[in-house]
Amino acid sequence: MIRDSEPLVLGIETSCDETGVGIVRGTALLADAIASSVDQHARFGGVVPEVASRAHLEAMIPTVDRALADAGVTLRDVDALAVTAGPGLPGALMVGVAAAKAIALSLGKPLYGVNHLAAHVAVDQLEHGPLPKPCVALLVSGGHSSLLLVPDVAGDVRSLGATVDDAAGEAFDKVARLLDLGFPGGPVIDRRAREGDRDAIAFPRGKYDDGTYDFSFSGLKTAVARWVEARERAGEPVPVADVAASFQEAVVDVLVHKALRACRDHGVRDLLIGGGVAANSRLRALAQERCDAAGVRLRVPRPKLCTDNGAMVAALGAEMVAAGVAPSDLTLPADSSLPIETIRV
Repeated sequence: MIRDSEPLVLGIETSCDETGVGIVRGTALLADAIASSVDQHARFGGVVPEVASRAHLEAMIPTVDRALADAGVTLRDVDALAVTAGPGLPGALMVGVAAAKAIALSLGKPLYGVNHLAAHVAVDQLEHGPLPKPCVALLVSGGHSSLLLVPDVAGDVRSLGATVDDAAGEAFDKVARLLDLGFPGGPVIDRRAREGDRDAIAFPRGKYDDGTYDFSFSGLKTAVARWVEARERAGEPVPVADVAASFQEAVVDVLVHKALRACRDHGVRDLLIGGGVAANSRLRALAQERCDAAGVRLRVPRPKLCTDNGAMVAALGAEMVAAGVAPSDLTLPADSSLPIETIRV
């Protein structure tokens, strides 16, 4: 139920290639407007930072206007603003931070510069209600593969492990390019994998039982490249669907294995999965299967809330307002390497 007494928060997300503006009241999502520049990056096979920054500049005002119209409110109705201050692409972050500062200053409203990764955790509240305290969060995207212990998303998020080389989403993009499947790689590999045999090729599982919660997918990517090159040298056709399925299985196997070990080691019964790769159908299915077997409750937002969006930023901002967290100073910077422990800048 939406209560008019709860704060109306507008969130702005520009950490990579999507301009997102979300509006929430409490834990109710009122608007989630997104302008993506992915088509502009496709011909380069990956995100070009300068192109992303320019696209944010062009999309910012129209996307804010669209979100306000969808929510049926005006800027003057907004009680607080939140913006992704990091981590992310420096130029892209600066566009969002500058826009949020301008709006906050012109309206005299409080502004919260928030952590992109923590926002991926907070967005689940818009779909499944308040987060269990504590929970373990597995965040997987093009730039991040992270395991977090989350006692309190508004004030206490702890890193357990992270990628040491390629993030999961980055590996998906690189393997898709290798198989000539286009960009972005995650959705197309997911589709092609449904036609293949995930047990066809025994690709390696990097750092599977190394005693850490860290991830490594660079070796897997190289193994796929060498396997494909060997087939091509032998003049044999490459079974793209089987390669996609076997590669995807290797990635999600490691992700789910380490996430459940983190839950077991820390005595946590709730696992949340977020980030763009959380939209992957095999990751969702395998996680549910193994969580059910382990007695762990699984929470995964619907796919649209997994990818970068303004709703997640607004959700974290609303949580901070409700918790009485002091707003950021208007001199807050954009920090491309913002550590997860810094939830509010």
